[in-house]
Amino acid sequence: MRDGGFPSPGGMPSDGGRSMILLGGCYSEAMMANMVAGGLDNLRNSLAEPLRPHLAALSDEMRKCAAVLVRILEQTRTHHSRVPVLLDYLDMLLPCFQKSLLDIRGHYEDKTKTREIRWRTMYHKMSEEGDMPLPQRFTLYHQFLLLMGQLLIRSPSFDMNTLEEFQNRIKRLRKKQGVESPGPSGPLVGPKTPASLSFQDKGIHWAEDIFSRPLSSRTPLKHLRFSECFGPWSNVDIKQARILFQRSFDRDRITIFAFIDPMNRSPYMVIRSLDTGSNMPMFSIRGVHELCIERDGSCLVIKRWSFSERCAKMWAVLYFLTWEELVLFHCTFVALKFEGEMTQEVNPVEFKIAREKRLFQASILDDGFKHSLLVYEDSKTRGWRLHANVWDGPLRYCPVWTAFITQQSRSSGWIVRKNKNRILLHDIQPYVFCGNYRQEHMRQNKYNAFEIEFVAEEAQQRFRELFYSPPSTAADSNPTESTASSSDAGEGSDASK
Repeated sequence: MRDGGFPSPGGMPSDGGRSMILLGGCYSEAMMANMVAGGLDNLRNSLAEPLRPHLAALSDEMRKCAAVLVRILEQTRTHHSRVPVLLDYLDMLLPCFQKSLLDIRGHYEDKTKTREIRWRTMYHKMSEEGDMPLPQRFTLYHQFLLLMGQLLIRSPSFDMNTLEEFQNRIKRLRKKQGVESPGPSGPLVGPKTPASLSFQDKGIHWAEDIFSRPLSSRTPLKHLRFSECFGPWSNVDIKQARILFQRSFDRDRITIFAFIDPMNRSPYMVIRSLDTGSNMPMFSIRGVHELCIERDGSCLVIKRWSFSERCAKMWAVLYFLTWEELVLFHCTFVALKFEGEMTQEVNPVEFKIAREKRLFQASILDDGFKHSLLVYEDSKTRGWRLHANVWDGPLRYCPVWTAFITQQSRSSGWIVRKNKNRILLHDIQPYVFCGNYRQEHMRQNKYNAFEIEFVAEEAQQRFRELFYSPPSTAADSNPTESTASSSDAGEGSDASK
């Protein structure tokens, strides 16, 4: 696709057509990158030796980008259902990438200048435009593409914060290039993201899905400090274990891995901490059943039980950049603890996230189970979330799903009354903490909206009143009509665990 060949999102009638255009763009830009890299090689061969290293680095980064673009294209064939999650990123990246290639080609084909002046002009002008050395621009593209590939295949190494950081840098570069904005969207996921992206693949553990999706909203946390692990340290080998997810803190200074032990099938966590002096990795491992979690401001404090001292001791303090990540990690931890066969009991302090105010609670019928639906407001960020957990039995309070109330959920049509006990929620993306729960069962309506069935009619009325929603019904309104105001939503758990 040459010279502005990427149409604006408004001109794309469907995700299917958009996918074809953008995936086709991956192939054409990969071919173009290899061609431009070849042109730079020819230019480099005619320059003095001192000028060659930067040119070689530039063409090398271009070929790396081309290789990843082709690999992503190949991976979409086996991860077809995940393609829609890439579209907003491709729509943002490819025009910027294309413009860089065209500008470089324009410089080295300028026959009015000597070859040395072509290179010097190209390097200095484009380095100034990008506020970084020109080869580093393609390093940025390459790293962003690698993260997109990890997002596509649900790699445990995927880091949504790094993706967000690179995305913002590329957006700033687009603006300086004069490339038209791709249109409004959320921080990581646009409002048109299909609900099907939230559906859990049956072949993976539910925890693998939680952190392999971009956040539907990002609410920054303040007063961040360095995360820390307090040991004890030991040698760890988890090569044969099934990694559920990994989260990095302080630019990879601390990384926490969650995995299923292949011997006892129980969830464990390993922290890798880089020594501040030698930068050598140190490891500490504990079963989730041996740990307890609670919130303290912008961090989660994880404690372990010391058998020698017969008391709880600090194991780790993890500071999160966003409220959403903190909530997801806490809910995931608690759900894994409930799920583990070696767990004897869950500490009641773990049932609720500190500094959240409960605004609503009622029982609901949810995918064939009776759950408790709550609405929480975070006192620190004022974010709202929906939270569903197990109503009763041995798994009582176990999280089933959580959903954050995002900006797009604040439209006039967010809540629609279906009947006296049921409502439809539009633009909601639940994060599910249970292998047996299927949210697609709760979207069996013509709008593909998330359906909530309250046990009592008065609960349905109270829920809508909480969001200041005027009366409406599914029969006399469409998804873009009626209800709602502001907020964020929360977590839940499945009685089938």
